[in-house]
Amino acid sequence: MAIESAILLAFATSVILVLVTGIDAGDIAIYWGQNSDEGTLAETCATGSYDFVNLAFLPTFGNGQTPMINLAGHCDPYSNGCTNLSSDIKSCQAQGIKVILSLGGGAGSYFLASSDDARRVAAYLWNNFLGGQSASRPFGDAILDGIDFDIEGGTNQHWDDLAKYLSGYSQRSRKVYLTAAPQCPFPDAWVGGALKTGLFDYVWVQFYNNPQCQYTDGDITNLENCCNGLQMFLLPASPEAAGSGFIPESDLISQVLPAIRGSAKYGGVML
Repeated sequence: MAIESAILLAFATSVILVLVTGIDAGDIAIYWGQNSDEGTLAETCATGSYDFVNLAFLPTFGNGQTPMINLAGHCDPYSNGCTNLSSDIKSCQAQGIKVILSLGGGAGSYFLASSDDARRVAAYLWNNFLGGQSASRPFGDAILDGIDFDIEGGTNQHWDDLAKYLSGYSQRSRKVYLTAAPQCPFPDAWVGGALKTGLFDYVWVQFYNNPQCQYTDGDITNLENCCNGLQMFLLPASPEAAGSGFIPESDLISQVLPAIRGSAKYGGVML
């Protein structure tokens, strides 16, 4: 998901959110962090609408680079200003909401040079965002629930290694959730290899700008046949964010959700 798309989606969610929370649409997930008008993280969670919040993004990491988060105007990571989000994260989790760090995005500097590089990145994520220890944790002592792969650049190499290393940190007492945001043609060009590991718990599929697997004028066949058994979330886009494949709210409610939400593959809706 590009940073630009994330901003447009944030502006487009209000009507859809009212509709999908009024029916049995499954879990609701959202990306937060790239729109200065979206409210604070605590306010987002306090709506009671979401089951997952993905913090977007960590767009710089790998190949020896110093990792750096980018939450637009919400906080300044260069002055350790994002540690103030610790209480917001804990508040969300206290409400049963899983808070996940999203890697990548449509703009950034990231790729994994080798399996050993993937191991180092996994160790960094564990110690700085998950259950490990570090003197430089960007979100203070808050422990995130997992890592999201929104990979749209760099190379398609070693993301499977990163998933395996991160999964290795899971404990019986505290699981490390793995999620991803691939394009709907399977396998995805960037993280297809990682998804084949079977280690991902949730997949936020981008069902637009992909004619072979998107909704088209009342025809939901391509949506129903997508994604090879992955636990998936439907990702509606605004008309401005999608060149094709936008699902109007009325069609989402009357046609798409009734047809797919009974599938074992279906997880919910990503906004």
